[in-house]
Amino acid sequence: MSTASAAEDSNPLLKDFDFPPFDAIAAEHVRPGIRALLKKLESELVELETTVEPTWPKLVEPLEKIVDRLAVVWGAVTHLKAVKDTPELRSAIEEVQPEKVEFELKLGQSKPLYNAFKAIRESSDWEALSDARKRIVESQIKEAILNGVSLEDDKRDQFNKIQQELTRLSQKFGENVLDATKKFEKLIIEKKEIEGLPATALGLAAQTAVSKGHENATAENGPWVITLDAPSFMSVMQHARSRVLREEVYRAYLTRASSGDLDNTAIIDQILKFRLEKAKLLGYNNFAEVSMATKMANVDKAEELLENLRSASWNAAIQDMEDLKQFCQTQVAPEANDLTHWDISFWSERLQLPGIGTWVAIHELDPSIPIEDRYGSLYSAIRQTNREEKEELRPYFSLPKVMAGLFKLAKMLFGIDIEPADGLAPVWNKDVRFYRVNDSSGSPLAYFYFDPYSRPSEKRGGAWMDEVVARSRVFSRDDGSPRLPVAHMVCNQMPLVGDKPSLMTFREVETVFHEFGHALQHMLTKQDEGLVAGIRGIEWDAVELPSQFMENWCYHRDTLMGIAKHYETGENLPEHVYKKLLAARTYRAGSISLRQLHTKYVPGGSETIYDVDQRVSKRTQVIAPLPDDRFLCSFSHIFAGGYAAGYYSYKWAEVLSADAFSAFEDAGLNDEKAVKETGHRFRETVLALGGGKAPLEVFVEFRGREPSPEALLRHNGLLPVSASAGVAAYGLLSDVNALQTVSLSAGEKWVETP
Repeated sequence: MSTASAAEDSNPLLKDFDFPPFDAIAAEHVRPGIRALLKKLESELVELETTVEPTWPKLVEPLEKIVDRLAVVWGAVTHLKAVKDTPELRSAIEEVQPEKVEFELKLGQSKPLYNAFKAIRESSDWEALSDARKRIVESQIKEAILNGVSLEDDKRDQFNKIQQELTRLSQKFGENVLDATKKFEKLIIEKKEIEGLPATALGLAAQTAVSKGHENATAENGPWVITLDAPSFMSVMQHARSRVLREEVYRAYLTRASSGDLDNTAIIDQILKFRLEKAKLLGYNNFAEVSMATKMANVDKAEELLENLRSASWNAAIQDMEDLKQFCQTQVAPEANDLTHWDISFWSERLQLPGIGTWVAIHELDPSIPIEDRYGSLYSAIRQTNREEKEELRPYFSLPKVMAGLFKLAKMLFGIDIEPADGLAPVWNKDVRFYRVNDSSGSPLAYFYFDPYSRPSEKRGGAWMDEVVARSRVFSRDDGSPRLPVAHMVCNQMPLVGDKPSLMTFREVETVFHEFGHALQHMLTKQDEGLVAGIRGIEWDAVELPSQFMENWCYHRDTLMGIAKHYETGENLPEHVYKKLLAARTYRAGSISLRQLHTKYVPGGSETIYDVDQRVSKRTQVIAPLPDDRFLCSFSHIFAGGYAAGYYSYKWAEVLSADAFSAFEDAGLNDEKAVKETGHRFRETVLALGGGKAPLEVFVEFRGREPSPEALLRHNGLLPVSASAGVAAYGLLSDVNALQTVSLSAGEKWVETP
């Protein structure tokens, strides 16, 4: 046996596995492993092109085997880059990525496969195909066109070069954001500079200081290190009394990856330039039309929905700001007449979260009462409450209790049991948990990994879910049953500090529910056609439906009370705090809704990306953006993720998810039998059908009608503004084209994850 053959035999990427060997994959395996895999797959592609026939066994099944093997192996490598990044791994991926993209282009531009799919579409057997198989054929034809199958010679070469550059630039963009986030460290020696931070935040800051070489750092006496990682950053913005500290940290966050070697400005310009060139080659007017060709919405529907939500939110946002200013004046805050971006979250917390011991549901107070009376005496009382009690809900949301409550909810709604299966599959970090999902008879349906904690030195920010493998009949097991789906959920919440369990903010609780919703759609699919199973093949602007749907349960009393137990005493969350959370749901809903916006941008035109940002922000932010605002340089969603010309998808899907949850409200949230019946229907439609059926059809099958934004506006407390135009805007959903979308947040640009 040759040395090369021996190396391949020992390469974990080339072995058959049920679960990826995450603990064994190293940077040294990537170059030889991916190249050997690509060589094998290219041989299989040549064989398929030679023998292809317009039948399922002779076309789709061998194609799925090629596509799936590359997706699983490459997915394992890039997943490790996201959660366990090293310079060596980056370098290896960067070297082989062009070869991987080259193979994908060959596959996507294969005329024999394209012609075979068209032959199926035009055959007399077409009407006899299942919905799922029709969707696969139509999707493959559309994707081939978008991959440039119709281009010839020089145009195809130009298209392929553009694809290579876009892949390289997007990866570099994300790496710059990660490196810029890691680069910022604020060492604090004086305790007065860090006043106001909760005990958990101080503990994390001291723990970070220890990891940076300050061995004697303690939560009580410091020193403390503040970073731009979400748990640290959010604590400063919401709780630090020092306005100077808040400004410094805010500006650092807002200007990440916008200077020096990590500057993403030129990368953004190049990405937008290449996207436009790609669109023109494919016969579209702009890249947004390319993006929207595979989505539910079209330009008019997306614009109309967003504009109606903007107009419904604007007056409420203005009132939010006026209330905040008046409240600051009652507190004689020096910045009362000059509130700016680094003040909003701090004073919003004071106004919204007056403390567990003295909560008064602000939004239940008579709005006709002068602002001084509504808020002034309240805050005077707040200042006298216990510091720990006032600042934190965290003790009531320990990770073990939250997960137990989430799994209990899933059992009630969907009839599944989730049990720990640690040790069954290799993991990439000791804190990663592994779970098995069983049906009511105890038979396994799926598996998933959960990586909960922030690790800023190696793990990118945000939260996400992705597939590891998909359900598939083609990869059936020995007993003939389909391969079971496997997912991973990744969050970035507060890590363990000392001997305490991970204590979560309410937003972190919502995030776990959100990502679990994605995972459920992947894991509970009943599609056996692997190319449309789980989250595969679902239009991008519908994929957030189950995730945002699950967030609604965080406000359901029985669900919340089931997870909200004090980690030391076991005490239930006080009833008045639950009411506070309900009130907080609509608090500043107008301001937050304005985060969703869109605009047209022409690369190389008279306006820079920052000019456009400033111009559009005037219509969507009640506080003017800073002149040096560089939020776009860290906006990975649209420059390093899948939301290019599609960030509106969060709002689009939020309409769907709110309307879906309203089906449970209509049935009666306190009627367990009705809730279970509705949950079963949700599982059998939204969660089961995957990409095998058009999402609008799936929604109508569940809800009995087309979606309406009424529930979303009601949940956000914005219903008094007429929703009729919004209903009309949502009416008929199609999938043709739209504008170049650049989405920004309004007033709080630091919030990256919706």
